[in-house]
Amino acid sequence: MDKLIIGRYIPRQSVIHRLDPRSKLLAMFAFVFIIFLAQDAVGYGILTAYTFVGVALSRIKLSYFLKGLRPMLGLILFTVVFQMLFTTGGEVLFQVWLLKITTYSVQNAFFIFMRFVLIIFMSTLLTLTTPPLTLADGIETGLAPLRKLKVPVHEIGLMLSISLRFIPTLMDDTTMIMNAQKSRGMDFGEGNLVQKVKSVIPILIPLFVSSFRRADDLAIAMESRGYQGGEGRSKYRMLAWQGQDTLLLLSLAALAAFLIAWRFFQ
Repeated sequence: MDKLIIGRYIPRQSVIHRLDPRSKLLAMFAFVFIIFLAQDAVGYGILTAYTFVGVALSRIKLSYFLKGLRPMLGLILFTVVFQMLFTTGGEVLFQVWLLKITTYSVQNAFFIFMRFVLIIFMSTLLTLTTPPLTLADGIETGLAPLRKLKVPVHEIGLMLSISLRFIPTLMDDTTMIMNAQKSRGMDFGEGNLVQKVKSVIPILIPLFVSSFRRADDLAIAMESRGYQGGEGRSKYRMLAWQGQDTLLLLSLAALAAFLIAWRFFQ
């Protein structure tokens, strides 16, 4: 559980840390769309270089990004193998009964793998370089036009900030509960699948109890401080869009233009 880094913020003095959370959110969503413009090794090479430039500018060790990749590794490998075995087309490289691996299936599996890795790296870069409360403020500000449609924008931002804030805490609680259960003789790795599922119950029950207790304490603390929702509230953290935020979006526009040009005019 200590390998999960969602919701964790690593303070550094870097260009990426100083970016406005709104620009980083827009860049993240834009990158997800741009990544599908790449159709060959050159395109994915450019995307990989762009991603690693962001990682280098953040001044955060690469090991943190690899930790963010590990929890998704099983899903990534399953998707890659599925694409490799059930995608047709191209020259047959290997075949066993009805299952065959072709040049096109290997290429497609590689592209799927790169999409997963690059998106996870970029999302990890977003969370590691942006404090959860600042990220929630950016989301709330971005959703501000929806207030005219009676959407509770402030409440959505509040829920997101609380969720992001307590993800690491819940992971730490889970690790502590597992260690406590192991010290009492519980073995989470033995037995068949049903026994392994049953062994999770001694973790879930105390975890739910501690989560509800913490939620109740948080609600009491907010009410005792006079919290009445977002109506008429001022903000302690003021977001300021700067020139470097515009440069970030322009770099993504240039990246998209290059990939489109390379795709249609090569």
